[in-house]
Amino acid sequence: MRRMEFKMERTGLLKEGDILPVTEGRLPNSYYYTLGDAYAMSANYKFRERLSSTEGKVVEVKDTEKGFFVTVEFNE
Repeated sequence: MRRMEFKMERTGLLKEGDILPVTEGRLPNSYYYTLGDAYAMSANYKFRERLSSTEGKVVEVKDTEKGFFVTVEFNE
């Protein structure tokens, strides 16, 4: 299992247990991932860290001083 953290701007969009698609975006030197219908976005990842899964399960939603974060688990 692989876990990744996504930054979410608004609360109430997701809940633990949700199964959501993930879309890969490409930058000149890295990749990033968008969760569902742009609910949340990942950090940038290098080529060797690319995600091969197309969907994941929300395992945690947390509210911190820096904003809302979603942890998603992938079968990798």
